[in-house]
Amino acid sequence: MTLTATLREADLVRPLPKGYVQCRACAHYCAVPEGKAGKCGVRRNFGGRLYLVTYGKAAAVHLDPVEKKPLYHFHPGEGILSVGTVGCNLFCAFCQNWQISQFREFKVTPEGLLDRPIGEDWPPEAIVAEAEALGVRLLAYTYNEPVVWIEYTHDTAKLAKERGMKNVFVTSGFETEEAWEYITPYLDAANVDLKGFTEKFYREVCGARLKPVLQSLEHLVAKGVWVEVTTLLLEGYNDAPEEVRAMARFLKGLSPEVPWHLTAAHPDYRMLDLRPTRHATLVRAYEIAKEEGLKFVYVGNVLDPERSSTRCPDCGRLLVQRRGYRVETLWDTPGVCPGCGRRIPGVWTW
Repeated sequence: MTLTATLREADLVRPLPKGYVQCRACAHYCAVPEGKAGKCGVRRNFGGRLYLVTYGKAAAVHLDPVEKKPLYHFHPGEGILSVGTVGCNLFCAFCQNWQISQFREFKVTPEGLLDRPIGEDWPPEAIVAEAEALGVRLLAYTYNEPVVWIEYTHDTAKLAKERGMKNVFVTSGFETEEAWEYITPYLDAANVDLKGFTEKFYREVCGARLKPVLQSLEHLVAKGVWVEVTTLLLEGYNDAPEEVRAMARFLKGLSPEVPWHLTAAHPDYRMLDLRPTRHATLVRAYEIAKEEGLKFVYVGNVLDPERSSTRCPDCGRLLVQRRGYRVETLWDTPGVCPGCGRRIPGVWTW
């Protein structure tokens, strides 16, 4: 059987001398020579033009609860069709989806001939049709970094938006401003990983830089995209109280009402000796974040119903009760506290 890929010419590019082309989707700004790929492995230069070689090829398609993204202030209790491809622009040593995100061991010709499978055929029309067939109205671009397949996400999100659906990025936030301008007309929400708060951690553990992530968060909030933030706490790497406090202060500067998910890590990929995050470590970080004035802080990847549920920050009333992925909303008017009338930030209705 002949394996083929659809080569979609990239939209975010700049020609360079000697047949090179610069990819302007992510903050690596790779200068890609003829016949080679950017750091992500899936944006390749053929004949002085940059192509996305995973267009329409999904390596993972699953129906998830929206809370799994995690998004707690965005249509709680609804299902979300989640899609990912191979390739990533980061190299996180603790990656929990490394089998697809770090997969680069394939060859593709300028004609689109592949030497091995890279996913199943899921063109944008098929993804949207699947969501309709499942009766879900939310789509997530997730599992690997969506910016590396941004033309595929763009075309899918545009079609989904035309069909009355909403689109979510689950992202490292290592996009360029051009990439955000390209996708945000069709983007409703994003969960952004704030993986740490030092350049050393980003450089040595993730193969990236911190500053572009902070700029992405500022850009998304300014553009009105609903934003929630996740930090996977790795003991001995990014969980020091002073680092957690610095992250909390940055997020409060964006908005004290940005939800922050503090989640437990487990050994994986190239960090098999990592200590699983203790519940006490999560609780300590949670308490620091609350001390710094963040209104909505959550603990995840452990069973902690109290710290994963939503309470009114004014009167303390329980508003959304969560136990794992079981969700119960406890208000008459979505997004309004029945105890004191405070409006809770988020996207609660259609």
